[in-house]
Amino acid sequence: MRLRLLLLLALCGAGPTAAARSLSLRGSWRIRSGNGSLELPGRVPGCVHSALFQRGLIQDPYYRFNDLKYRWISLDNWTYSKKFQIPFNISKWQKVNLIFEGVDTVAKILLNSVPIGKTDNMFKRYSFDITTVVRNVNSLELRFQSPVLYAAQRSKAHTSYWVPPDCPPPVQKGQCHVNFIRKEQSSFSWDWGPSFPTQGIWKDVRIEAYNICHLNFFTFSPIYDNHTQGWNLEIESSFDVVSLKPISGQVIVAIPKLQTQQTYSIELQPGERIVELFVKINKNATVETWWPHGHGNQTGYNMTVLFKLDGGLSIEKSAKVYFRTVELIEESIEGSQGLSFYFKINGLPIFLKGSNWIPADSFQDRVTSDLLRLLLQSAVDANMNTLRVWGGGIYEQDEFYRLCDELGIMVWQDFMFACALYPTDQGFLDSVRTEVAHQRDKTRPFITSSPTNGAESIEEGWLSANPYDENFGDVHFYDYSNDCWNWKIFPKARFVSEYGYQSWPSFSTLEKVSSKKDWSYNSEFSLHRQHHAGGNNEMLLQIGFHFKLPKNTDPLQTFKDTIYLTQVMQAQCVKIETEFYRRSRSEIVDGKGHTMGALYWQLNDIWQAPSWASLEYGGKWKMLHYFARHFFAPLLPVGFEDQDAFFIYGVSDLHSDCKATLTVRVHMWSSLEPLCSSETERFVMEAGKAVLLYKEQVPALLGRCGNCTRQSCVVSFYLSTDNQLVSPTNHHFLSSLNETVGLQKAHITANITQQGDTFVFDLETSAVAPFVWLDVGSIPGRFSDNGFLMTEKTRTILFYPWKPTSKSELEQSFHVTSLTDTY
Repeated sequence: MRLRLLLLLALCGAGPTAAARSLSLRGSWRIRSGNGSLELPGRVPGCVHSALFQRGLIQDPYYRFNDLKYRWISLDNWTYSKKFQIPFNISKWQKVNLIFEGVDTVAKILLNSVPIGKTDNMFKRYSFDITTVVRNVNSLELRFQSPVLYAAQRSKAHTSYWVPPDCPPPVQKGQCHVNFIRKEQSSFSWDWGPSFPTQGIWKDVRIEAYNICHLNFFTFSPIYDNHTQGWNLEIESSFDVVSLKPISGQVIVAIPKLQTQQTYSIELQPGERIVELFVKINKNATVETWWPHGHGNQTGYNMTVLFKLDGGLSIEKSAKVYFRTVELIEESIEGSQGLSFYFKINGLPIFLKGSNWIPADSFQDRVTSDLLRLLLQSAVDANMNTLRVWGGGIYEQDEFYRLCDELGIMVWQDFMFACALYPTDQGFLDSVRTEVAHQRDKTRPFITSSPTNGAESIEEGWLSANPYDENFGDVHFYDYSNDCWNWKIFPKARFVSEYGYQSWPSFSTLEKVSSKKDWSYNSEFSLHRQHHAGGNNEMLLQIGFHFKLPKNTDPLQTFKDTIYLTQVMQAQCVKIETEFYRRSRSEIVDGKGHTMGALYWQLNDIWQAPSWASLEYGGKWKMLHYFARHFFAPLLPVGFEDQDAFFIYGVSDLHSDCKATLTVRVHMWSSLEPLCSSETERFVMEAGKAVLLYKEQVPALLGRCGNCTRQSCVVSFYLSTDNQLVSPTNHHFLSSLNETVGLQKAHITANITQQGDTFVFDLETSAVAPFVWLDVGSIPGRFSDNGFLMTEKTRTILFYPWKPTSKSELEQSFHVTSLTDTY
């Protein structure tokens, strides 16, 4: 059974305190192979693959076919070792612990040749008492076992019942029995990622020495009391009391900006002790709540907790507190069977807009704070308010959750189980129990899996009779064979937490890990990089429904054109599907609807390969991500057809009503001047609703616009207030793009100028141009818009660089493509 957790509050782990001495063992270690034939320096945190690459002993693991070439690394049993000196008098401390925040994964640990413990779970924190073993000068060893061989041994030893799947599909080129090891499941391969089962110390490692008592961890949960209409704070602290007699003292909790300071008396008995405090926030202080991006501010308050204990012992912790309430609402809906499934934040129903997060790299030591900020800021820049941390990866580093708090991103947190059954022997369950206790946040709603029928699944004894019931819970939906332009294939579900289509990353991203012989759609490299069975052909099938396949005489140009078309197809498919979910939020049709969440699969990439991601490996935006910036906009007009009638819904995520006007324009493909334009009367766009704004029969619409047919014209529409645009300009294709009449080859030029840190691209086109794609190769940054329909002669687009660049660099790298360039 796949377990899941909804988590929207990052926990603050306790680090070294003033009452203890701490020695970090990060930095330089020695690494040697199983037979001792290879020894090299390595960094901690880190892994064997990274160490070998940094010493020049292997190529970039992502280059070409190196995931197969370097399988030997995962199959060996490596040893990490370090000699170190304690810089303080070790005899003066009552207890000394060796702390590992994360070991990857199966290892025996020896200090001064004495075995002190074992590890077998990547997601657990390990603490070993080394008081009687530690010296002034020490040698530490971690003897790792190959995770691949360990998983195979555990599977072979498990004979009482079958625990599928044994192996991933052959197309994934992965390793077997990953469900028998508590390790990042996707490290044995996935349909979007390579097989690199790593070994190493992937998080912090340190020595902690202390007397009397030590604060092990410190967590807190803001609670809103509906009865008193005030905020409280539950604080939980875990102590290791090594004193032989009870320790008394005081705890002072202070949140200055909320005029809150409270003092508590405590007494700690010897042993492991939990201290729970209940803090009432001053009712005279105004508490500003934390809101998801697009709904308000992300206000946080600095808090200090000071423990003043016997013997002059003083321990102080500081943290940032965010006040918010989270409710999962599952209740009956008028006119529909089943139950709702949506979230209230601070009492307000919120439509969850976002995507699914996977590990940002196969090698976690390469996932820096800067990379996390880049990827998460890109999510916010695309109007997302939620990310689901998918269960086949890792519980992310603290910096990830801190940034989500800062940026206004809600986190749907999976437990680390995915697409498999798992063993239920006592040892495995005990390990998982410790893992879960270490990772959870008890104040958040919990569901049994994703997808799930929510409360109905629990009612049915945790196994659903119909797990794909659209009347309950969340739904995953994938369909690569039917035409994605047909919105009727999509489920009118309560919440859609996975859906999507593949595309290839840009040529500039692929070029870094390939050679010239690889640059064709049917090359051995292209087939190797595709880990989803039939994926390359499925993309061509979807392209073929509405676009012409490229037939350039230059094979390299054909490859680049095909890459471009896969991104066009993906962006358009996910746009149509997401807009369907957004316009379904307020209606019930045939008992279905009230959709309150759309999290497409997936946000980011783990390497350079075809996938469902909207951000390429390293963070470059695909066309889909630019489209997401529009289809997740707070105010959006959504157009679609049904039985030859054209409808436009207005969708609002705003907290208050607004007055707006809808403008509908028809353009001929052959002209840069609009053929006709009409405006509705001013109307009130209701807050938090999706409502019908416009309906017209397509023949009538075309008839009043003169010489227009489905093939010769395209419709665009937008919302405005006092002639100011308040929504993106959306458009609706009246026919497939391979059937258009009058579409000419567009010649598009760009004049680039610099304004401060931003660059201005003044574009000019000779003809109407669909899916205009601006590309500056490997220069990091993003445009204000991209992949757009250009129906006017000129348009100004901004480029925001992520690193310093120049006008001349941009001019040399710049390339523009529109649809007719692929003909």
